[in-house]
Amino acid sequence: MWQTHRPKKGAKTLPTQCKPQQLEFQGLGRRKVVADFRGGRITSDAGAVLLREVEEGRGILRRFAECFVDFRRPDRIEHTVLELISQRVYAIALGYEDINDHDDLRQDPLLALLVGKTDPTGASRVRKRDRGYPLAGKSTLNRLELAPAGEESTHRYHKIVCRPRKVDRFFVETFLNAYREAPSRIVLDFDATDDPLHGAQEGRFFHGYYDCYCYLPLYVFCEDHLLRARLRPSNIDSAKGALEELIRIVEQVRERWPDVQIVVRGDSGFCRDDLMAWCEGNGVDFIFGLARNNRLVKKIAQQMKKAKKRFYKTQQAARSYRDFRYRTLKSWTRARRVVGKAEYLARGENPRFVVTSLSKEEFCAQALYEDLYCARGDMENRIKEQQLGLFADRTSSTMFAANQLRLWFSSVAYVLLCELRRVGLKGTQLARAQCTTIRNKLLKIGASVSVSVRRVWLRFASGYPYQKLFAQILENLRTHYVPLRT
Repeated sequence: MWQTHRPKKGAKTLPTQCKPQQLEFQGLGRRKVVADFRGGRITSDAGAVLLREVEEGRGILRRFAECFVDFRRPDRIEHTVLELISQRVYAIALGYEDINDHDDLRQDPLLALLVGKTDPTGASRVRKRDRGYPLAGKSTLNRLELAPAGEESTHRYHKIVCRPRKVDRFFVETFLNAYREAPSRIVLDFDATDDPLHGAQEGRFFHGYYDCYCYLPLYVFCEDHLLRARLRPSNIDSAKGALEELIRIVEQVRERWPDVQIVVRGDSGFCRDDLMAWCEGNGVDFIFGLARNNRLVKKIAQQMKKAKKRFYKTQQAARSYRDFRYRTLKSWTRARRVVGKAEYLARGENPRFVVTSLSKEEFCAQALYEDLYCARGDMENRIKEQQLGLFADRTSSTMFAANQLRLWFSSVAYVLLCELRRVGLKGTQLARAQCTTIRNKLLKIGASVSVSVRRVWLRFASGYPYQKLFAQILENLRTHYVPLRT
């Protein structure tokens, strides 16, 4: 048999799992530079132990896992719901957006450590073929994502069910728990954005403004905190469903903080009479952008002339404000306070308007526009962090519910990194760093991993340039969470 199938002399053989391919690079003087993937237990993500410290202190993933119901038989389970969710969320935070990546990641002892596997080497797995792989593979994780939402699963494979209402409460509860004392005022930022689609996903439609097939997810932030991430089809008004989301958020916030002032902020897409009327009837303030029209432009004609004169005199952007009462001809049920900005730039007139329930005593016209309304631009940066850095737009599943779950996984990864930034990076040079910067400078650290009976040793790369910063962040986390642990 060996003589029949042995390779011919000089024939090239294909690399196999048993014999890793050797890579050869440009030489260094008289020396060859060669490499292979037989380094053993070495991880490129050792800094992620900081995220584990955040989880141990806050229990974010643990409470998120409580939003799922497991109908699997306990005697046949090797990976709990918490372990599966943790594996998926940590991987997204580390830059691995695709489930296929987990066929290689499942043998990473560092990721097993993060997930909480007591056997990070996988040596004690039940099946012989799984030994050496402590984590779940792509097929098991895929079953988690494709499970139906909100009902008992009778499917043969997809037996882990997500409860969407519990997930909604989870995000607001996590936000509330971040404060040890109730603030005097919170500002809820509402915004919708496009999530381009390139397949035949359920619920996809063509959106004329974005000129593509897409979803239209709704986000709600309070400063850096994410309170809502709702996936929606794009054949709707951008404000559709915003009132229902606002009602649920306000009710939950007031359960904990009954006296806090709540301000809702959004662009002109959310300037809807039903939304403003509900706020006025329930003690919630608002400030929304207001689309300009001829009637509004006439209201600030005098201010625009002044701004134009000032521009030609100084050759710099000039602006002036007017505060007035305004009511639409049909769509509004009452007159409301409107602030108009008459701005003149090098390219010409640039009139802008906002409508608000806040009084002149609280905010004058200029402060209302420049200090309060314009601050909503930072919320758009948070959306970019999610979509560009944490793959919130990775909605390539054919099922709408599965894509919503992927959006939530990305959102929980953002919450973890946001908590690391808020607590661990406070007072450091990275206190305002974006998620991608945090990942590249703090989480992507090479280290060897050795496991003994009593210890798991992480030996970080000696040339890591942020060693003092890393130690300071760990100290910040431990100092902050010690009261919570006790």
